[in-house]
Amino acid sequence: MHDKSFLPIGVFDSGIGGLTVVHSLLNILPHENIIYFGDTARVPYGPKSPETVRCYAKQDAQFLVSQKVKIIVVACNTVSAVALDVVQKEANVPVVGVIIPGAKSAVHSTKKKRIGVIGTKATIASNAYTNAIRQLDDSIKVFGKSCPLFVPLAEEGFTEHKATEMLAKEYLFSFKQDKIDTLVLGCTHYPLLKNVIQNVLEDVTLIDSGVATAESVKLLLEEKGLRNTSKHKPNILFFVSDVPEKFSEVGERFLGMKMGKVRRAEGVF
Repeated sequence: MHDKSFLPIGVFDSGIGGLTVVHSLLNILPHENIIYFGDTARVPYGPKSPETVRCYAKQDAQFLVSQKVKIIVVACNTVSAVALDVVQKEANVPVVGVIIPGAKSAVHSTKKKRIGVIGTKATIASNAYTNAIRQLDDSIKVFGKSCPLFVPLAEEGFTEHKATEMLAKEYLFSFKQDKIDTLVLGCTHYPLLKNVIQNVLEDVTLIDSGVATAESVKLLLEEKGLRNTSKHKPNILFFVSDVPEKFSEVGERFLGMKMGKVRRAEGVF
C-alpha cells in the first residue's frame, strides 16, 4: 500500500527520557509524523524485575499498534535490554531498539578496544550492550556501570550543577583506570548530562544511543520504502499513562522544543 509512508513512527519509553530519542528523530527525519508514549504511571523501569518490564513492554507495544504506526522505536534502554523480543512479538511492524545501534556506533568509534557503558541497574545487569558489542568484535573489553542518580538530576534540570559534577566524578572514576576511549550513554536521560560527563572524561568519545537509533530508523524506512516524502510540518502526538504537571515542563527541556498538548493514553493499562 503506497500511503503507508504517511503513518507515524511510534516511540515509547518508561517516562520522559525517550524524548531525547524523539529529538534525534526530528533532526534526522524532519518530516515524519511521530506518536510518543511515556509510561509515566509506572516509571522508572530500571530497578524493576525483567518479568515486570516484559509485562509493561507488551502493553506499551499494544498501545502503539492500536495507533496504527509504521515502525516502533523502543527508546527505553531497559526494555531494549530485557524485552525487545516481547515488543517484536506484539508488533505487526518493524521494531528498532536503542542497544544495537548504540553498540555499533561504539565499536565504530573505539581505537583502543576499551568501551565503557553507563545505564540503569537493569540495563547494566542484563549485559545487553556488552553482548551486542562483543558480537560485533569479541576482542573489545567492555566496562559497565549503573548510574541511577543521573536520572533525577537530569529531570530536575541540574545539568551543569556542582552536585552533578561531584556525582559524575564518583561514578566515572573507575573508567579512567579502565583506560576506555569510548563511553556509551546507555540511558535516554544521560545526553542531557553530556557536558558534565565530558568534563570528567576529557578524551573519551561519548556515544548517544538516541542519535545512532535515529540513523538506524532512517535506513530502515528507506529500505522498506516507508520514508515520508512529504514536506509538511510533522504531526507529533504525546501520550502518557499518567499526566504529572511536570511532564510538559521537563519534556520540553528533553525535546528542545514546545510540546503542545499531552494526552492521557486510554484502553491498554
